[in-house]
Amino acid sequence: MRDIVEAEWLVRLTYTSSIMFGARRALLRVPVSSRQFSLSHVRFAATPKVTSPKARPVTPTIAARAATSRAGLREPEIEEQTTAGDVHIEQLMEGAETEPLPDAPTGSNPTDWYTSYHGLSAQPFPKEVADILMAPIDPLDVEIKPDGLLYLPEIKYRRILNRSFGPGGWGLAPRSGINVSPKIVSREYALVCLGRLVAIARGEQEYFGQEGIATATEAAKSNALMRCCKDLGIASELWDPRFIREFKAKYCAEAFVEHMVTKKVQKRWRRKENKFEYPYKETTRSG
Repeated sequence: MRDIVEAEWLVRLTYTSSIMFGARRALLRVPVSSRQFSLSHVRFAATPKVTSPKARPVTPTIAARAATSRAGLREPEIEEQTTAGDVHIEQLMEGAETEPLPDAPTGSNPTDWYTSYHGLSAQPFPKEVADILMAPIDPLDVEIKPDGLLYLPEIKYRRILNRSFGPGGWGLAPRSGINVSPKIVSREYALVCLGRLVAIARGEQEYFGQEGIATATEAAKSNALMRCCKDLGIASELWDPRFIREFKAKYCAEAFVEHMVTKKVQKRWRRKENKFEYPYKETTRSG
């Protein structure tokens, strides 16, 4: 019985030795750096060596911050790596800030027309300029509104300024933000001629819907121009009560008109050589 046990033990020892010897030979064929041992008590494994391609050079990261209007909140940051061939945003911005804008004043003390009164009443304009500005108004240029208000179309003011100072020799500079009320848009402007402040006025315009605010803003600018031109004497007759009465008597007529759709009758003014346009037609009845 003892001989049988010793024989079985010898067979097991020989079998185990052969397995260990074979595993050792297989392990010696693999580089040491790539050997990987498993948790199994008699199994050994080897993984092939993996090489990665050469990485591209990486420049420092830049942080893109999202704007927020709420105070006290930390601005979120988004970091993104850029390669060597990419453009660095901060470097471009630093370069742009060192050069003035093409239309910016180049002097050491540029005039801020939002607050400045530079040149106001410094000296009168030359006589040839004053003659154009204060020339008598042409009756053919004057229009009348249905309610009887005389006015000069805003393009006429611009033409007079262009004849006086030349195109580009004058301009309107905003003096305030755009004030939008439920029905009226207004903004303050300064009239600047040949680098001098001439007049300040607030223009206004009525609007009837949100989609009309942009158009009303432009009309308010023209209204401010008309008011500023009073200080230069342009079409000053339109604010003279005697001239207004004489002009209406000579060139204008007031008549009853009927609305062709609603049949309502009202009084409206027109120039004598003009006729009322649709949907109005002149009538003899007074309503």
